[in-house]
Amino acid sequence: MTAAQADLQIDRPSVADGAALWRIARDSKALDLNSSYSYLLWCRDFAATTAVARDERGEPVGFVTGYVRPDRPGTLLVWQVAVDAAYRGRGLAAALLDGLTARVSAERGLRIVETTITPGNTASERLFAAFAERHGARLEREVLFDARLFPDGPHDPEVLYRIGPLSLTPSA
Repeated sequence: MTAAQADLQIDRPSVADGAALWRIARDSKALDLNSSYSYLLWCRDFAATTAVARDERGEPVGFVTGYVRPDRPGTLLVWQVAVDAAYRGRGLAAALLDGLTARVSAERGLRIVETTITPGNTASERLFAAFAERHGARLEREVLFDARLFPDGPHDPEVLYRIGPLSLTPSA
């Protein structure tokens, strides 16, 4: 953790954090916003595979949501990563991602991290490329969901980033 992150705590969410996660996602202007109900459920049912960064008052200022794929128990799918605008530029997204993957690896074993990124989302592309490099892992990309598959209007394709096998000790 850097000095700029020192006043922040990273831990699991509680149901009470769901509304804050929804607001952070909404305010990001980059994520597909899910219903507020889904963030409450996420904080209840997937707390073990989600990480929240909290400020000195204990309020959420960033999060990473994910789940272990049922058909691939060694694979964590990262669903969303978001940081409140006031806390961006501190490396918080990377700290959240590293913290979550270390926890999931220790508790369940972890070999692969997957996520999807829409083309042109440079911040996410850089975040996950840097994650792969820090952990000495290959990064493979392929279109997972073509734009034509989305029934609710124009949507960019979702490109699957598959990172692994992981070495969860950061490289020097």
